[in-house]
Amino acid sequence: MKFKLFLLLTFLIAPVTKGIEFKSNDRVVLLGNTFIERDVNFGHIETFLSIALADKKVTFRNLGWSGDTVYCHARSYFGPPKEGFDRLSKHIDFIKPTMVIICYGSVAAFEGEKGIDGFQEGYKKMIDMIRSRAGSRIALISPPPCENLGSPLPNMNYQNARLSKYNKVIKEIALREECEYVDLFSALGGGKTRIIPPVTLNGVHFTSQGYRKVASVMMEVMGFKNKVDGSNSEREKLRQIILKKNRLFFNRWRPQNETYLHGFRKHEQGNNAKEILMFDPLIKEKEREIHNLAHSFGKDN
Repeated sequence: MKFKLFLLLTFLIAPVTKGIEFKSNDRVVLLGNTFIERDVNFGHIETFLSIALADKKVTFRNLGWSGDTVYCHARSYFGPPKEGFDRLSKHIDFIKPTMVIICYGSVAAFEGEKGIDGFQEGYKKMIDMIRSRAGSRIALISPPPCENLGSPLPNMNYQNARLSKYNKVIKEIALREECEYVDLFSALGGGKTRIIPPVTLNGVHFTSQGYRKVASVMMEVMGFKNKVDGSNSEREKLRQIILKKNRLFFNRWRPQNETYLHGFRKHEQGNNAKEILMFDPLIKEKEREIHNLAHSFGKDN
């Protein structure tokens, strides 16, 4: 009882880092479910971070997976649900990130109060696995709020109330596990502020404009507000290179015909799996372009 009281008091009085400390040549993995995965197709978050961290030459790898939870069940293919967690472990081994930015909770929140204990248990297991595999620094980001777009779409106030509870739980996990923490949920209004024009397609999935808004807000929360200057055309040029890099890496780690390349039917395709390694130099070349352009961003303005 005394120990629980100590934890509670510590949580109430101890500061939780709002930003994320990046280091030179960091290898950053963006990990989460649909919200993280969809930015592969938009690239705004990575674009803003690349500009803000230009002097550090940070590289990014998006390991987002739609519908995923902290237990990684969505990452399973033909095996049992546990296969998904094993798959993520292998990808962490492959990338060896120095920093992992994790954003989970949007799926778990649908379970409400009854899902909180399992969510905390699964999150701790994931954090422990990442640290044991790569020794990575870890930052937890709360999921963004849902958006109310009116009838015929559902009222998202109930889900935002659940997300608010999970946001508090994520903050507690960050404190307990000594992770950095970014309160994206509150920074985007917590579902209480309507954003004009709308930033989602359906209240849940962000549009390109929505991701740009998210990226801008994240820069403020992380303390990078004044580090993303320059023209929109410069930023768009950089974003297009990032999108090309993202497509190359997506095909590197999630090829559509993975069953034939790495799975139980790989014997039918001969040595085609060797071609997957050919993506690596192409990805590195795009990263050189990203770093060079990001470093020169805004210098002429």
